Amino acid sequence: MFDNKEKTNLSELGEFGLIKHLTSHIELKNESSVKGIGDDAAVLDFKEYKTLISTDLLLENVHFDLRYVPLKHLGYKAVQVNLSDIYAMNGIASQVTISIGMSSKFPLEAIEELYQGALIACEKFNVDLIGGDTSTSSQGLVISVTSIGYAKEAEIAYRSGAKEGDLICVSGDLGAAYVGLQLLEREKQIFLENPNIQPDLEGKDYIVERQLKPEARRDVIELFRFLNVKPNAMMDISDGLASDLFHICDASKLGCKLFEEKIPIDPMTYETAREFGLDPTVCALSGGEDYELLFTVPQSEYDKVKNQLDISIIGYMTAESEGKQLISKSGNVHELKAQGWNAFS
Repeated sequence: MFDNKEKTNLSELGEFGLIKHLTSHIELKNESSVKGIGDDAAVLDFKEYKTLISTDLLLENVHFDLRYVPLKHLGYKAVQVNLSDIYAMNGIASQVTISIGMSSKFPLEAIEELYQGALIACEKFNVDLIGGDTSTSSQGLVISVTSIGYAKEAEIAYRSGAKEGDLICVSGDLGAAYVGLQLLEREKQIFLENPNIQPDLEGKDYIVERQLKPEARRDVIELFRFLNVKPNAMMDISDGLASDLFHICDASKLGCKLFEEKIPIDPMTYETAREFGLDPTVCALSGGEDYELLFTVPQSEYDKVKNQLDISIIGYMTAESEGKQLISKSGNVHELKAQGWNAFS
């Protein structure tokens, strides 16, 4: 995935030389970042805010395939998916640390591409890179990102905060990342069978980008502030709508009623799913990696959210005894199934 004619062996720099090479130009922008890279630990000061921290681990051939994932995109995505966890708590992300384990097959230029993507994400979301680590790895490329953010205590949205009667809402559209992955996997198999055939992704930019370059929804958090809306419960959709809604139901000890016709699915996602013989609704419910926000709000907030183009009201929370239900487009009631990503399957 890297074409540089001149390749620099990482052993020429050593660990500290590599870190200095990758981070020497970084400037801190957040007031809460007192000290970043250069000492044994970073120093942060959030004053009256609560600190939010989340960590994600990405493993080659488990979470990504370098045969079709560009390193720059991978660096960008690694940061984005982690920032999404901070926004899912109704907070603002402000710092990240990035640790990388890599084998000797990666030259310096490849790691530079990875970091370039990560720094583009940091720049876009006004996040400071304040630390991390590098190491050799015999198991392929390993990336660990820790994101740090802040929120006032009264603004934090936990999974356990949903109330009976709450409206269930999602940002954006769902299923695109999963269908994009199916497309990339198909083209990979065709290439492996005949390397002379070039990938055919024409007209599918949106779903491919949703898989390779997801966008964390800080804009939705800013919209909440503008609308003066405080979600009762919230999380990001990483494992699929159904699985993640189950998390909110279980943490809040409630049931739910979800309406299939209300689930937002982009036309390209819908059409491509059909091309693959897949049910678009199942892709949205169980696909994962959309990194949209799933949240509940009191019915009293209906007028504030009903006309927001990027927010869909897809159901409501019920008593736990009513179970978790999906109302199909034909009006039939089905038990909602959670078949999303399982890290140990």
